[in-house]
This record gives sequence, C-alpha cells and structure tokens, in this order.
Amino acid sequence: MLEKLVNGIVSILGSLVSIPFMKEIIVFIISMCPILELRGGLIAASLLDMNPIISYIICMIGNILPIPFILWFINRILEWMRNSKKLNKIALWLDKKVEKHKGQIEKFGYLGLVLFVGIPLPGTGAWTGCLVAGVLGMDKKKSLLASILGVFIASIIMMILSFGLLSKLI
Repeated sequence: MLEKLVNGIVSILGSLVSIPFMKEIIVFIISMCPILELRGGLIAASLLDMNPIISYIICMIGNILPIPFILWFINRILEWMRNSKKLNKIALWLDKKVEKHKGQIEKFGYLGLVLFVGIPLPGTGAWTGCLVAGVLGMDKKKSLLASILGVFIASIIMMILSFGLLSKLI
C-alpha cells in the first residue's frame, strides 16, 4: 500500500523533476509526512533513480526534523484539537491510535520506542512513536534519542529494501 501511495505521488509530481533539486525536494517532503516518512521517501528516491547516499541523507533529515516538534508540542496540539468542533474527530482518532500502540511502548520503555519507530511496519514510525511517547509523558530528551535511533534502524532496513542493496551485496 505504501508503495502504491508513493508511486502515485511520484507520478503526479513527475513532470516537475526536470526543475533543479525537485527530486530532492519531493523526497524530503515525503520523508517529513506522517505515514510516509523515511520509508516512503526512500521508495520515492528509488523510483526517481536518485543516488542512494544523497537519498539516505535527505530522508534522514526529513524524518528526524519533525520529531522534536511532535514530542514538545503534541499534547498542546491534541488539547486544542479536542476543544475544536472541526478537529475533534481527528483528535479522537489520534487518541485511539495512541491507545492501540501504547502497550507496545509502555512494556519495553525507551527500547520499545526504538523498536516501534525502527521496525518498518504499517502504523509504526517516528510520528506515531513520538505521538505515543508524548501522550505517555515519557522524558522528551530520551524519547528524542530513542526515536532518532529508531529512524536510523528503519533507514538501514529501508535502504536494503528500496535500493535492493542486499541483492547487490550477495
């Protein structure tokens, strides 16, 4: 499903790739987006035939950049959304998402956060992991480090999958 979504985005924006640095901008923006994150960014970079090392750096920065903002501001944003008639349903959806995943992180603490962010499965990643960590009131600095470590793990796994590095090494 993620590949189809990223492929659709790349197809829509494909006509812009002749603009200087547009491939990099597309990959960076995809890497910053919830759900897509680094996983989607690396798939997009592969589809756009970008250099793997440059893609990796862009995706890492794009995925890590939102983490501190999520950790430090998510509770205020959620409270504001809960009090908004228009955004209340989104806040309730996010609350359900936290409830669904909090056990995985609570059980193992910061190691659980590292694994939750680092294992590239649907519904996991830095955005959701930081959302859960923020709502659980986990230490922000430790959560930041755990999330960055998780993004690093996810990046290695996704580089192997997205660019077929495993087949090139064997």
